[in-house]
Amino acid sequence: MVSVRTTLICHTMKKLLLLLISALIFSACAERTESVTIEPVSWDKRKSSPNPADSMINGQTYLSVYSQIYSQTQHRKYDLTATVSLRNTDLDDTIYIHRTTYYNTQGQLIRTFFDEPIFIAPLETVEIVIDETDQEGGTGGNFIFDWAIKPGTNQPLFEGVMISTSGQQGLSFTTQGKRIH
Repeated sequence: MVSVRTTLICHTMKKLLLLLISALIFSACAERTESVTIEPVSWDKRKSSPNPADSMINGQTYLSVYSQIYSQTQHRKYDLTATVSLRNTDLDDTIYIHRTTYYNTQGQLIRTFFDEPIFIAPLETVEIVIDETDQEGGTGGNFIFDWAIKPGTNQPLFEGVMISTSGQQGLSFTTQGKRIH
């Protein structure tokens, strides 16, 4: 026969075990944020023009980005951080971006990131980050990239990654640029 003392000890051990498991689950679910500071791109350090003797192919690419998206109704918006990637997909040749402009939902110019050509080395990625608190682009922001490559060089790739997190919920999606000229 089991004594009252043994039953009491088993009952106490079960409670302690349940408490320990609950504490482990709670600590695993707690939001952990790590502050990492990334220096913004120095466009001045990237200034470079193609050699005038080189024959170049010019192009223009459109990229949609979203500072906000609608949630539940047209009257409620969800703010997003947008990372815009300018990628050189070529193994050997540098590409040149002549101009990068950012427009809002109504097509009004928000800002120009640079007006003089910059370079992107082979397989390099340069990023522009639109902070979650920057809502100027709205629900239909747009980027236009004017670029140049040598004949036979892969075209640049422009992508947008939109993300937001709140508590245990996260939202993310991507867009890809489309050549328009």
